[in-house]
Amino acid sequence: QVQLVESGGGLVQAGDSLRLSCTASGPSFSSYEVVWFRQAPGKERLFVAGINATGGSTFYAHSVKGRFTISRDNAQNMVYLQMNSLRPDDTADYYCAARGNLDTSYVYWGQGTQVTVSS
Repeated sequence: QVQLVESGGGLVQAGDSLRLSCTASGPSFSSYEVVWFRQAPGKERLFVAGINATGGSTFYAHSVKGRFTISRDNAQNMVYLQMNSLRPDDTADYYCAARGNLDTSYVYWGQGTQVTVSS
């Protein structure tokens, strides 16, 4: 059982940067793929970025590619989302999620952290 806790959200201005953290507890976290999703008020939850278990492969939504960077530190059981050049449309609740090799969906979810970008 993996538990995830997001942190690092806040209120920033357009053009600012923010780094979100996803802290994991539980066994074998280093074998899990981890992703970030976000959900803006009144909208569906959307994929933002993902990273494989080793950290050797990353993937991004088109809307954040070139501005956001996902990384992980398996020794610390952490996954990060560095967000640069933030825009008002990045405003959302951000969630990290994880799945193991045998999971067909993201089974483990955090509670989310709020990011608000003012213009």
